[in-house]
Amino acid sequence: MSEQKYESKICSIPNDAHTVYSVLGNLRNLERVKDMIPKDKVQEIEIMDDAIRMKVDGLGQKFTIRIVDRIEDDTLKFGFDNLPISLNFWIQLKQVTPLDTRIRLTLKADIPFMFRMMIEKKLQQGLDQAAEMLTQFPYSQWQ
Repeated sequence: MSEQKYESKICSIPNDAHTVYSVLGNLRNLERVKDMIPKDKVQEIEIMDDAIRMKVDGLGQKFTIRIVDRIEDDTLKFGFDNLPISLNFWIQLKQVTPLDTRIRLTLKADIPFMFRMMIEKKLQQGLDQAAEMLTQFPYSQWQ
């Protein structure tokens, strides 16, 4: 297996980097959108300040997404526990103007070659959709 890197398109958030970082850096804010998560795909979600534990359809066991590193107003890095493959994920922020912060999501994964071709396009689409979704949060209200 070799580690592959996937990056979302760069999206714009109409807010400053500090506000965006503060909201995304507290995973408890996901409680606000928990009802939007498809219950047939994701079950048993536990949300903590720095981690989320959940069970996803098709995996069988619960896994954890945990914030493993922070660079204030710039980057949040996440690690995954209890998965059959190695994954790392991070959110990068770059403030362009006071009301324009650019966001990009990056995923590194050790995906076996035979599966890579089947899921590569879906991974890319998922990252792009997630980046777009993150532009829609009312960051100023959630701070």
